Amino acid sequence: MTTEAAALPPIDPFYAIGLSVLARRLEAEGARIIHMEFGQPSTGAPAGAIAAAHQALDSDPGSYWESQDLKVRLSRHYQETYGVDLPASRILLTCGASPALVLALSTCFAAGDRIALARPGYVAYRNTLRALHLEPVEIPCGPEVSYQLTASALDEVNGPLAGVIIASPANPTGSILPPREIEAIVRTCEARRMGLVSDEIYHGLSYVEPARSVLEFTDQAFVVNSFSKYFSMVAWRLGWLAAPAAHADRARALISNLFLTPPSLSQHAALAALDCREELQANIEVYRQNRTLLLDALPRLGLASIAPPDGAFYIYANVGHLTDDSLAFCERILRETGVALAPGVDFDPVDGRRFIRISFAVSTDLVREAIDRLAPWFAIQPRRS
Repeated sequence: MTTEAAALPPIDPFYAIGLSVLARRLEAEGARIIHMEFGQPSTGAPAGAIAAAHQALDSDPGSYWESQDLKVRLSRHYQETYGVDLPASRILLTCGASPALVLALSTCFAAGDRIALARPGYVAYRNTLRALHLEPVEIPCGPEVSYQLTASALDEVNGPLAGVIIASPANPTGSILPPREIEAIVRTCEARRMGLVSDEIYHGLSYVEPARSVLEFTDQAFVVNSFSKYFSMVAWRLGWLAAPAAHADRARALISNLFLTPPSLSQHAALAALDCREELQANIEVYRQNRTLLLDALPRLGLASIAPPDGAFYIYANVGHLTDDSLAFCERILRETGVALAPGVDFDPVDGRRFIRISFAVSTDLVREAIDRLAPWFAIQPRRS
């Protein structure tokens, strides 16, 4: 091993992907698998988006292109949804939310900067920070704060912080930050001159109060979003980054070198998707029903300690009475019941060994079938002493 290789930052696997590979292999061998390991809507793109894509295939040969019409429509979306004036010039279209996160972090921070984030949190925050030679400062956030970062927790961090990542609704918990806490975090970032990145990929997917955008409280935050979740367009790989005006040119220079432009076909489809609200809201009602079914069933399976799934389409459940190895536990569930779930260790390398994440973005019939498969399995599991 070279000295250079030895110095590379450690990047943990995304364990749910490995479980999904196993699930696909079991399917190829004839097993019937229920995929609840990913936050992946089973509904597909709305009909209007599909129609626009067909039209584009017939009329547009495709090119390196960033749709100004889509950016203007997204600007209107922020005005209509949040009452926020976000000029189209501050919106950059990306190949999904993951490049938008890389873009935000690369634009705002320098190698060696320390960035605060909640634990548990999305696995790629921690690993993307490391890959960019930034230092993740994971702050343990338990049920007393709905598994969310708080301004007071930031004040207690030892050493300098260059920035903060927040997410609301959050992955893996589905919890939503209250407006007062978003504002408190914003004011803390302003006072300490810290950059702020807000992952708002699950906006639109709320079962209590709607999630609030950080842009309602400041125009100095980076906002990551995507068409994958609410708009049900996972495979189209299209997202966006809203950048502060002072950083927009640097972000644009980076994206043109790192990623060029997202697929033109996806941009045509996304423009239509923004006006397919009736169909998209119908999807929310399916998720709401799935959420209700699981919240009713999980205590009967012995899983009574869960995060509050205010939004997104996840339930983060404590299985510490049954295991301290959530990865092996999820593999057993997959092999013995055919239900694919995500291990908590993806989202929390410390306490996640005792948690699992259940995605309810599948059909209601599949949720019912999953409950029927899991109930007898959990009933015979021995408790840890």
